[in-house]
Amino acid sequence: MRVLLLEDEPRVAHFIARGLREQSYAVDIAGDGEDALYHSSINEYDLFILDVMVPQKDGFQVCREMRAQGIRQPILMLTARDAIDDRVLGLDCGADDYIGKPFDFKELLARMRALLRRANEVRPEVLRVADLTVNTADHTVSRGNRHISLTAKEYSLLEFFTLRAGKLVGRALIAEHVWDENFDPFSNVIDVYVRRLRKKIDDGFDRPLIHTRRGEGYILSADDGGERA
Repeated sequence: MRVLLLEDEPRVAHFIARGLREQSYAVDIAGDGEDALYHSSINEYDLFILDVMVPQKDGFQVCREMRAQGIRQPILMLTARDAIDDRVLGLDCGADDYIGKPFDFKELLARMRALLRRANEVRPEVLRVADLTVNTADHTVSRGNRHISLTAKEYSLLEFFTLRAGKLVGRALIAEHVWDENFDPFSNVIDVYVRRLRKKIDDGFDRPLIHTRRGEGYILSADDGGERA
């Protein structure tokens, strides 16, 4: 999942972004309201975290303009201004949830998971494709009776594939949701991570799950979805 974080305090932004990246989220950071609106206009995000007290345009105004532009992804307001009137104002601007500073990072993660579940409606906590099991709550993965250990980025890529099981996903879509704005479109990093996943997910099993459509993208499927590179 790709997240846009609006936070003007570098120390706080670094703390939140680092924690989210450790949980397999791709994170872009905006330091002011105008920057956040620019990011949201050129990138596709799964969730927004907006601090209220930021330069240019505050979080309330950013939230209001995002909704006016047709952005429907979940918005979580994050701020030290946690008075009832501020919470009501944030929700009336179009936010989906509100958490005050200081906060427990576990609560932030739980609220994000709840918003993402709501956004995806019937998205289950446990995803299965054939004998592959992906638990989106604790990020554990197994195939058959074998536990599979993945890095944060490997897990993020596998979850992305699993949520779109049976569907062709291209490199551009993968880059938009699994990597952040620092992704180099001319690099082969996606191919490298797909090879790593294949080695962990498919090697030693009779039936491969990760398939390649040359020049098009990848498919996670129990059926023969295409050529393996």
